Amino acid sequence: MVLATNLGFPRMGAKRELKFAVEGFWKGDITEAELVQTGADIRRTNWLMQRDAGIDHVPVNDFAFYDQMLDMTSLLGAVPPRYNWAGSNVDMHTYFAMARGNATTQAMEMTKWFDTNYHYIVPEFSADTKFAISTTKIFDEVAEAKALGLNPRPVLIGPVTYLSLGKSKDGTDPLLLLPKLLSVYRQILMTLVGQGVEWVQMDEPILALDITQAQAEALKSAYTTLCGYDVKICLATYFEKLSANEDLALSLPSEALHIDLRRGAGQLNGILAKFPDTKILSLGLIDGRNIWKNNLRLSLEQAESAVDALGSDRVWLAPSCSLLHSPIDLNLETRMDAQLKSWMAFSKQKLDEIVTLASILNGNDVGAALTESDAVAKDRSTSLRIHDSAVKSRMATLTLDMFARASPFINRRPVQQASLGLPLFPTTTIGSFPQTKTIREARAAFKKGTLDVNGYDAAMKQEIRDVVKFQEEIGLDVLVHGEAERNDMVEYFGEQLKGFTFSQNGWVQSYGSRCVKPPIIFGDVSRPTPMTVTWSSYAQSLTPRPMKGMLTGPITMLFWSFVRDDQPRSETCKQIALALRDEVSDLEAAGIKIIQIDEPAIREGLPLHRADWNAYLKWAVDSFRLSSSSVRDETQIHTHMCYSEFNDIIGSIAALDADSISIETSRSQMELLEAFIEFQYPNEIGPGVYDIHSPRIPSVDEMVMLLEKAAIVLDPAQIWVNPDCGLKTRAWAEVKPALTNMVEAAKVMRRMFA
Repeated sequence: MVLATNLGFPRMGAKRELKFAVEGFWKGDITEAELVQTGADIRRTNWLMQRDAGIDHVPVNDFAFYDQMLDMTSLLGAVPPRYNWAGSNVDMHTYFAMARGNATTQAMEMTKWFDTNYHYIVPEFSADTKFAISTTKIFDEVAEAKALGLNPRPVLIGPVTYLSLGKSKDGTDPLLLLPKLLSVYRQILMTLVGQGVEWVQMDEPILALDITQAQAEALKSAYTTLCGYDVKICLATYFEKLSANEDLALSLPSEALHIDLRRGAGQLNGILAKFPDTKILSLGLIDGRNIWKNNLRLSLEQAESAVDALGSDRVWLAPSCSLLHSPIDLNLETRMDAQLKSWMAFSKQKLDEIVTLASILNGNDVGAALTESDAVAKDRSTSLRIHDSAVKSRMATLTLDMFARASPFINRRPVQQASLGLPLFPTTTIGSFPQTKTIREARAAFKKGTLDVNGYDAAMKQEIRDVVKFQEEIGLDVLVHGEAERNDMVEYFGEQLKGFTFSQNGWVQSYGSRCVKPPIIFGDVSRPTPMTVTWSSYAQSLTPRPMKGMLTGPITMLFWSFVRDDQPRSETCKQIALALRDEVSDLEAAGIKIIQIDEPAIREGLPLHRADWNAYLKWAVDSFRLSSSSVRDETQIHTHMCYSEFNDIIGSIAALDADSISIETSRSQMELLEAFIEFQYPNEIGPGVYDIHSPRIPSVDEMVMLLEKAAIVLDPAQIWVNPDCGLKTRAWAEVKPALTNMVEAAKVMRRMFA
């Protein structure tokens, strides 16, 4: 029979129970035992939901209190020395210290998980790194699942992906650590065998990249060592086609291979033609990263071709990747437009789609499901709500001059300096200030109708006044209005743009306890009315200092939304860019001299195969320039990018032609600045000196040290002083002293270079 399987499930809980429990533990409001119990409750709910849906292999160890890569670091005992870990079991406080830092120790680096908006904690390696089983979490969860009568399939990050995504701290090639790492993986597998585990899922998404010969040899060595014993391995690849790695993946001696047929569409026939006689093929037919219902008939055709070639006993069905990247349950959406809702499937509904396809392939009569799927596909493709003739007409009239500023940066810079009158090492923030309980309560009351528009506006204006006053008091040079009125940097704009819709409970984990509720782009995009001008203008009226207008860029709006899949993403991105272009022009007309267009997702959107890079970077850069190029020379355009590696795309970053860019550099101790140095980046740059993802309050000396590093390799006249990212998630008790120290650090630098 064809089996219905799953690769992973969202871990936050239907009502974000894990988020609130973890944050409660950090604050000391709940005990460790209460946190652990919340995790157990969520796992039980998730497992039983999958079992009841008809999933044959239920994933275990896909749950994490913070991040699955951090869980692997803990399991393997690869704790960096600075945490003074005593060995033995990695305790909860060490675990969270690695993720967030603490009062005395800096957190580990964090970056994007392939081309998703999920962030993982980057492993750290040196020649002295030792590995040993250091948590019992995976084994405890297998025991929990078996006690419920389930057939668990434990999930592990594969050894080559784990090493490849880590960072060497002493120049040692992480792949040289493979032999001693495999010894521990082998011990893990043998322990699972002792628990009666039949299948283990080994995730090697590194196979979706353009790997080196050394990585290819490491994969061969790893799976020759780990396969063929008392436990069967499903080697899971996802996020792209195997492409040049196809023969390698097929040759590895795993008992099953999972392939992504959504992001990696078009690879099935080639794989079937040379698929090994004894291996099982897992088909990733259900999109794990988007919310549109599956076209069951089209997926059935692919599945049938696999069954015809291999037989039903050698075919599994699954989502394309872990459902971590999808919301939990569409049934929780009680206010969504009925027609739009009928086009969607969240994680729970995707389980049903997998099981339905398997049932059809196994000879059961579910013709009604196919009929319904056909009707949904037709309704969505023909709906007049998707297509806007005015937007299409405007897109057809784009001209080359709309993609470039009137003058090059070298000519704009003196005009801007004269207009703004800023000192050396100007200070600013990235945009948001703490979202306090008062702000959240006012927003909730406004949405519920218990606070009228006048009351809401008054509450937000008071928050803006307080934020502006604080910034003036500590001496920041370029101010922001604090974004009190914004629920999320993408959702806020999507709510005001045509072509977007929203969920009530469509939460997706971004990092740690941070959840986002991505907008859903279902149709052509346009801006009916100005979105930010009122708030920015009010903030500017309170101060003579420059006030930044704050926007989220078109690339980030695209990639941090669930995007329509019926037209090229480049087309949708340029539609968003045109809408933002109108906003930029209106902000400038209202007297805002600095406009920041955040693009933290530009690196994230980079295709996983280099052969596809140029096409993406062309339309991504064009989209940013389309959004930003309508302004006069004296108007300064900023952009912000966080937690990204820039070395391989620095030319495209420069091509954005932003007057200033701010980036994350505090966790990496300015390492991420190297790309800008080697490239001799010509414009201004704000290398972040304050890690806002950690509760630590950096000292003046610490920030000065980072700025001195920057000033050695950059012209001091290029350097802005700012945090790594927005301050929305931090508390005022942390923000006030940290920003005060940041301003003092800038003053130290000015005296140094006076």
